[in-house]
Amino acid sequence: MNIPNKDQKFPLPNYDRLCFLKNVVKNPNIIVGDYTYYDDFETVENFEKNVKYLFDFIGDQLIIGKFCMIASDVTFIMNGANHLSDAISSYPFAIFGGDWSNAMDGKSYPTKGNTEVGNDVWIGYGATIMPGVKIGDGAIIATKSVVTSDVEPYSIVGGNPAKEIRKRFSKEKIQELLDLNWWDWPIEKITKEVENLTGIAIAELNKK
Repeated sequence: MNIPNKDQKFPLPNYDRLCFLKNVVKNPNIIVGDYTYYDDFETVENFEKNVKYLFDFIGDQLIIGKFCMIASDVTFIMNGANHLSDAISSYPFAIFGGDWSNAMDGKSYPTKGNTEVGNDVWIGYGATIMPGVKIGDGAIIATKSVVTSDVEPYSIVGGNPAKEIRKRFSKEKIQELLDLNWWDWPIEKITKEVENLTGIAIAELNKK
C-alpha cells in the first residue's frame, strides 16, 4: 500500500499551501486529528493567526477531528474575545490596572467552553466560527458563513448568522454513518474503502 503519510507537513508534491494541519500548529490548545488539511492562498502559517483571542489564562481549546477540510481565511473566534454583556458596561476596565484593577473582583467574563469541530467536516472559504460552537461530524459550512450556534451532524449551513440549509442525507442514513465512524477505522481499511467512501452506497462499505 502507498498510503499518504499523516505526519507529512506538505502532502502534495511541490505545493506548500496545503498542509496536514496537525503538523503545522504549535499552540498546545489547538488539537487537530490525522489527515485534516488546511489550504491557504498565501501560507499555511496563517492558520494560527486566524485563531483569535486564544489566551492561555482562559483555558479553552480548539479541537478539530480527523479528515476535515479547512479553506483559506477561516477564522475561529475564541472565548478571550468575550466581554460582559449583562453588566451596565461591557468595557474591560480591570485589564488596564491602576485604580481600575478591582473592577472584576468577584466576577468573571463569560465563556462558552471549547470550540469543537467533528470529523469529515468541510469549512468553506472565509467562514467564521464563534466561541464554544460544536460542529457535528460530516457537516458542511458554506463560504463566508458566521457560525454562532451548534451545527448538527451531516447538515449544510450558511449565512450570517449561519442557518441550516438542508441535511446531507436522511435521518436514518445519518445515524448509520455516525454508527459507522469510518474515520476511526485503521488507515489500511480506509484505504481499501476509499472508492466506496467517495460514493453514495453505504451498503457497499466493508463493515467487517
